[in-house]
Parts: sequence; structure tokens; C-alpha cells
Amino acid sequence: MSTFPTATPTPGPDETFGGRAFAPQEDGTIVGVGVDVVDIPRLDAMISRTPALLDRLLTPGERELSPASRAARVAAKEAVGKALGAPGDFSWQDVTVERAAGRRPHLRLRGATLAAAERQDVEHLHLSLSHDGAIATAIVVAERSSVPRSL
Repeated sequence: MSTFPTATPTPGPDETFGGRAFAPQEDGTIVGVGVDVVDIPRLDAMISRTPALLDRLLTPGERELSPASRAARVAAKEAVGKALGAPGDFSWQDVTVERAAGRRPHLRLRGATLAAAERQDVEHLHLSLSHDGAIATAIVVAERSSVPRSL
């Protein structure tokens, strides 16, 4: 049982549940959501066996990170592809995760992946990274502007 306070004493799956519904928006603001998980030791072992994989999957600035941070970047790249609808010409090198000191990580796109985002009028990519134990996770939300571009 949750320790969080609820709007009704006995939660249930019907109208008596109370609270507030957070239904998906129908306005097309969200282009897509992508999530991916990576097994950190497995990725690290793959890179040890096939060092060229490091250059294939990660951009130069990402290669020197810890194994957990590298795995989170790989998960982020996969999540970008999913959020954009798996563009066929996706390249690992077209996506990088940047982080300025004291700031949240953010995504930078180029090439075919940037073109796919622009075709869908993506104005912002929200990114959340996490790693704990042996698992790294990334979630990406691709968002359009709620204001039409013609204004």
C-alpha cells in the first residue's frame, strides 16, 4: 500500500477513484516517447571484446566517460530513435548527449536524425538519464511547439 496521500480513502479503477486524470493530449504536441535500458557490464564487455564498437556507438566526447555513463548515452541514442519513430537512416554518431557543469544533460542532433526531427517539427527533446546497479536507463520525449510555426 502506498504511503502517499490519496484523494479518496480506497483507490479503485472506476469513477469513484477520485484524484485527477492525466489523459494523453490530442493536440499533437508530443511527437513520441522513447525509453531504453542498457546492461552496463554487458556493454562494457562488448566494448572490451570489440574496441571499434566504442567509436561506432559513441561520439568523441562520450568515449572517455565511465561505463555507467557510456551505457546511459547508448540508451539515450536508442530512446531518441524510438521517440522519432525509428528513422531508417539513424546514425549513432548523429546523436550526442552533452552536459554543461551544473546543468542537466541534453541532446544534440545532426545529420539524418536532425532531419527526421525537423520533418516532424520537433522543437524540444526532453531527456532523463539514470543508472543504478547494472542498469542504465534513458527516456526521451519529443515535443512540437504548441504554437503553429506560421504565426
